[in-house]
Amino acid sequence: ETGAICGGRIYGFTIPKLHSHRIHQTNEASLLFLPPLFYYLCSHMIEYKKKILANGLTVVVNRDPVSKLAAVNILYKAGARNENPERTGFAHLFEHLMFRGTRRIPNFDLPVQMACGDNNAFTNNDYTDFYITLPKDNVETALWLESDRMEGLDITPEKLETEKRVVIEEFRQRYLNQPYGDHTMLLRSLAYRVHPYRWATIGLTPDHILEATLPEVTAFYKRYYHPSNAILSISADLGEQQMIDLAEKWFAALPDTPHPDDTLPQEPDQTEPRRLEVERDVPADMLTIAFHTEPRRSPDFYASDLCSDLLAGGDSGRLYRRLVREEKLFASVNAYITGDLDPGLFIFTGQLLPGIGFDEAEKALWQEIEAMKDCPATPYEIEKVKNKFEANTLFGEINVMNKAMNLGFYAMTSDASLVNREVALYQAVTPQEIAAFSRRTFRPENSSTLLYRAKR
Repeated sequence: ETGAICGGRIYGFTIPKLHSHRIHQTNEASLLFLPPLFYYLCSHMIEYKKKILANGLTVVVNRDPVSKLAAVNILYKAGARNENPERTGFAHLFEHLMFRGTRRIPNFDLPVQMACGDNNAFTNNDYTDFYITLPKDNVETALWLESDRMEGLDITPEKLETEKRVVIEEFRQRYLNQPYGDHTMLLRSLAYRVHPYRWATIGLTPDHILEATLPEVTAFYKRYYHPSNAILSISADLGEQQMIDLAEKWFAALPDTPHPDDTLPQEPDQTEPRRLEVERDVPADMLTIAFHTEPRRSPDFYASDLCSDLLAGGDSGRLYRRLVREEKLFASVNAYITGDLDPGLFIFTGQLLPGIGFDEAEKALWQEIEAMKDCPATPYEIEKVKNKFEANTLFGEINVMNKAMNLGFYAMTSDASLVNREVALYQAVTPQEIAAFSRRTFRPENSSTLLYRAKR
């Protein structure tokens, strides 16, 4: 299969999302008057070639004639959504374990460093991603390493215990012993009842990792880390067929153990508002309201994304202008979407200023939410956020690693043609569609409100 990408994007990171790369330094008014060269670059198609190997591995490659680096990305369709509710945190645990060496290569990082490369990984609720950047002449080093750990990971009791301690300590430091650290965990458990999105990537409790056994961990590896559950994407100044041939050289001989896709419980429609109030040792009160939204591949996604930018797209966003600058109720305020593969959340959140009560702040926030239903965006507002989206797309494509990641992400969505159409889909959204999305979504019975109160 051959095609092209115009503006690839990645959504749903647990590390800072590429989707959230907003160019805050850009003069917003100037985005209405971008030079013709900008539009020429934005319309430039990034050619790619795709092939599925006999063992099920999806390979997507792109020739980048500008970069001297090669980017090799492996996406495994294994995220927090694929975990046993009694053993959460396994996908994140494997993000760590995959760097602990294989039977052939005890030190994964050393060959990467010797090849003048760099590598890292991230996990979210939908998938786990590993990436390596290195000089293009050394691209086979990355392919050799990734093919080796796809089937030869050396999970010993000692290595498992070491990484369990690391993950448990991360859980404590980032989620239990940090101000607002459990905010996301509380919100997910409030908004979801049955879907695996009800826990964060780190898991429900550190006890799940503490009690994990070697057979359980090995079974997770065999279930999800195999060719037909992975996508290899490469971007480099190499011929597309050459990269395909290299992928076959290093991966075609790997055996596959195909499994049926996981059947996940579907979250029932929320029919009444939910509320939770907690008290924590934090510097300021925080108010959060979350609404269920359609999945990433829904047509609603584009209206929801632009809606979040209209509300919180920098200092000129409606929420900041009204609630921070004019009414002086919040110290900071934000609106964003989770962008999950399954139905996700549209989240409003803000830190209250001293002396402001939750009742007053919540009423004012709801007024701004209601305004989106009846007051469509002005032509200036919507043109500005669309241009900002295109700017982020263009500047993101400069990075060879972003290209490789985006190739992998779009291949995972099962709609390869989407990569050619997504910029146009954003451009086609009308103010009336944003208002209609707001009316469907921002309903009290569809809301989950978290009152995060600071100890007095």
